[in-house]
Amino acid sequence: MNKNAVTVIPPRLLLLVFLSLMFSACNLTREEGLEKRLAGIVGDARGIVGIAVITPDRDTVAVSNDTVAGQPLMSVFKLHQSIALSRLLDKSGTGLDTLIRVSHSDLNPETWSPLLLDYPEGDITLPLTELLDYLLLQSDNNVSNILFDSICSVAATDSIIRSLGIPESFALRYTEHEMQLDHAKAKSNWSSPIAAAALIDRLFTDSLVSQAKSDYLRGALRRCITGIDRIPAPFVGNDSVTVAHRTGSGYVNERGEIAAVNDVAYITLPDGRSYTLAVFVSDYSGTLEGAEKLIATVSAEVYDYITGR
Repeated sequence: MNKNAVTVIPPRLLLLVFLSLMFSACNLTREEGLEKRLAGIVGDARGIVGIAVITPDRDTVAVSNDTVAGQPLMSVFKLHQSIALSRLLDKSGTGLDTLIRVSHSDLNPETWSPLLLDYPEGDITLPLTELLDYLLLQSDNNVSNILFDSICSVAATDSIIRSLGIPESFALRYTEHEMQLDHAKAKSNWSSPIAAAALIDRLFTDSLVSQAKSDYLRGALRRCITGIDRIPAPFVGNDSVTVAHRTGSGYVNERGEIAAVNDVAYITLPDGRSYTLAVFVSDYSGTLEGAEKLIATVSAEVYDYITGR
């Protein structure tokens, strides 16, 4: 063996190695840059803030100003409920045109329920699509309770979502009615932001349910009218950006803090690229408007990052 032998690397190979290293360094710098920008926003927030981003390139960024494993989902769990319910119906070949009977006793007057406002006497029969519209567009609590009781229980919902391979940093234990009776139970319905982001991302990028149900669920989330001042806020008046999202809001706890102000969204840009964003704010000592403004600020920052601004 010649100890003085020199290995000559072709110039083209050297160039490829250099470009590969440079590209990797650039990506790392961009991801770290987003983390730093988001950390700067949430660092002095008046509550626990958790953020998860899935970029168009499938990179993930997670930022939190606390070490908690998860935060209360509140009505974000209606996303989980609608997906689990749809998967259960797919197994039996049941469509969303199925009729559901709603009795007067199903309509609790002490909870948020646009359905009750529209049908104060109850005793009606409605197609499942109409009930899901109330659930996903207006976050109707009575509808959530009805569907848990009649089609897919909370325990079954937890099991079905867990079977999808979603990151297991979540748990579903109680209905809206049970949480209304005991606010402390809301903390048992929890998730990390990345688990919530992964679920809505899978709904839009995978075949979690049949095509007809996928089309319906995706469309309903795009038509959601709650939480417009949260993730969608930077895009109001900009029809070229599409936001499909599900919100959750909590009660005021014994310390005067808002238990939760949440939003999780799948956002599609004019160039066809999409990204996912989840922002969970919990134990917030400011106002609801302040928490929503914080979420909107995060949304604008992520949009600027994704679009290279």
